[in-house]
Amino acid sequence: MPSGRKRDTRSPTDGRTRAPRHRTRRSIAVIVVAAMALAIAAFVVSRRRPAVAIQSFPDQNVLLITLDTVRGDALGCYGGPAATPNLDRLARQGVRFDFAHAHAVVTLPSHTSILTGRYPFEHGIRDNSGYRLAAGTPTIATLLKSEGYQTAAFIGGFPLNARFGLTAGFDVYDDRIGETHGPVEFAMPERRADAVVAAARGWITAQPARWFAWVHLFDAHAPYEPPPPFDRQYGDRPYYGEIAYVDQQLSPLVELVRAQTRSTLIVVTADHGEALGDHAESTHGLFAYESTLRVPLIVAQVTPGREAPERGDTSSPVSARHIDLLPTILGALALPVPPGLQGQSLIAGTRDEGAVSYFEAMSASLNRGWAPLTGILAGREKFVSLPLPELYDLASDPRETTNVVTREAERRRVLEARLAGWNASLAGTPKPENAETVARLRALGYTSSGGIKPNARYAEEDDPKRLIDVDAAIHRGIELYEAGKHAEALEVYRQIVARRPDLGVAISHLAFIYWSQGAIQPAIDTLKRALTRGVVQSGIATQLGVYLAETGSAKEALPLLQAAADGIDVDSLNALGITYGHLGEAKRALDTFRSILRLDPQNVMAYQNIASVDVQRGDLAGAREALTHALAIDPQSARAYTGLGAVELKEGRRDAAIQSWRRAIELDPADYDALFNLASELVSSGQLGEARPYVEHFVQSAPKAQYSREIRRFEALLAGR
Repeated sequence: MPSGRKRDTRSPTDGRTRAPRHRTRRSIAVIVVAAMALAIAAFVVSRRRPAVAIQSFPDQNVLLITLDTVRGDALGCYGGPAATPNLDRLARQGVRFDFAHAHAVVTLPSHTSILTGRYPFEHGIRDNSGYRLAAGTPTIATLLKSEGYQTAAFIGGFPLNARFGLTAGFDVYDDRIGETHGPVEFAMPERRADAVVAAARGWITAQPARWFAWVHLFDAHAPYEPPPPFDRQYGDRPYYGEIAYVDQQLSPLVELVRAQTRSTLIVVTADHGEALGDHAESTHGLFAYESTLRVPLIVAQVTPGREAPERGDTSSPVSARHIDLLPTILGALALPVPPGLQGQSLIAGTRDEGAVSYFEAMSASLNRGWAPLTGILAGREKFVSLPLPELYDLASDPRETTNVVTREAERRRVLEARLAGWNASLAGTPKPENAETVARLRALGYTSSGGIKPNARYAEEDDPKRLIDVDAAIHRGIELYEAGKHAEALEVYRQIVARRPDLGVAISHLAFIYWSQGAIQPAIDTLKRALTRGVVQSGIATQLGVYLAETGSAKEALPLLQAAADGIDVDSLNALGITYGHLGEAKRALDTFRSILRLDPQNVMAYQNIASVDVQRGDLAGAREALTHALAIDPQSARAYTGLGAVELKEGRRDAAIQSWRRAIELDPADYDALFNLASELVSSGQLGEARPYVEHFVQSAPKAQYSREIRRFEALLAGR
């Protein structure tokens, strides 16, 4: 059940410093010394520790719980401010890893590493959008499915929508989160923990044999809005209130697992943390400091008929990584690990205490054109490769307050060489097919050759540390818009774009605010100027295509959207299908919407748009069937009820249509199509008194860009003309 929305500010970065060139005989000696230092470092970090107390046997269930946006120091068992008695109990009965790290600081790439056991540069998912996991990639789900497990995923947040390709191997992929409203939104749909857990419990209860369940809880993601009583208990720290609420909601899930007839391996971790102002970062995605890179990790085993003893301090200091989780789960089940994975089981035999780990933050590079961030953890040493590089000794400086890169030149060279040894490709464009997209846009006369700088040509002014004030301004612009201060938000984004003309996310937001205020031509001109400059980040081409199509320029929009829709981007495909509909090309519209369903079989918007096309061509039975599918997936879909009203009116069932539109408005007061249809039908049937509140609400609140003609019609009605 949809239950809210979370902000998506598309923060982040990523960049690599070139290794120094060595030309003289003295430099050759330095290389030898560096190699020796690397060998010494490898010896130091390869100390081995006893395995954790988890039994390995095949006949057990697996429960993977991922807590979105939870810092490594947030839970009670880590000494954090959030009261988490249920997770603390699991930690006392299993093992709590005190030095666990993600490999990315945004949701989709990080979860892909968890599920595949591969680094982001290996699995190819580098940001929260624009990517889809390649078919055939082995995951925990595909591997366990091949071993006869029943498999299911229960998703709490939009970044893990089925469109991104994580569904393989799952019998059920429950991502019924809610509706999105277009390619530009300041908030993402989410589903509260209670709804996610209820769905997971229902499925687990029905399983007759071994199962693997993945439960993803999105609640701690910004904005922080914990429900009662946690809103009061954590009044000035709502982030921790969200985490305490999640812990409470996990209780019935864990208790259900304890009551199972077979043992269950439980793995709890987070995809990344939250900065909360550390290093001047407000949320996550921009940097990869410990506040966003270090995560909690708890591994426990629940055995039926026997309460696991609480063993006091069950912490482990070994370096744990997300790529270790797949080998850990397979090891616990006595299953072989696929070849080629760099992770190690955390429970098998003995374990390297100081495993080396790669990490990155790519979103700001992809969405903003800033320097990309890559880095390496070796033991307790951490190197961050940027135009302004950073080196920290986490053992003595866990909060990363002292950058020792200038006084530890030898350690920098050692770690830089180790980082280069991965041959990790940088994420040059948001979509793998983007080079073709750019070529198509250039053929349309949009992109020039002098726009975005080529990859790896980044200077100090492109380092995100130098641009943190721009990041803060982006957040401030969103907050102003959400507070209704639209003129102030416009000015903030104008200033950002003046400073960074290639900043796609700011350009997109600026155009969106123009559009939402009815300034149609400034919105379109803003996007056209960006494309002409070569800015193809942040879905600029799709956004422009949508605006052109919705203002009657479908013919101009069509080639633009054809260029942007690369076969995997659902938003671009949806906009393309709508444009075909505007042009009367029903078959091509339907084919496009059906291609979305091949990517995301649960996509409610695609079913709604199929119904719209069917209504236009008189296929009311087909339209009703599509809307029935939509409501089965999401019973709270306002748009589906809006479409159903249109079908019922065409069938001559006026009262039923009115009821459907009333239901749509109850679910979403901003469903202006339902509002207009309801008001119009009441007016046409002479019920002016009942229609008036709906007419007035529509005139006052409907976006002028999309509904200018309808607003004028209702204004004339109210004026008595």
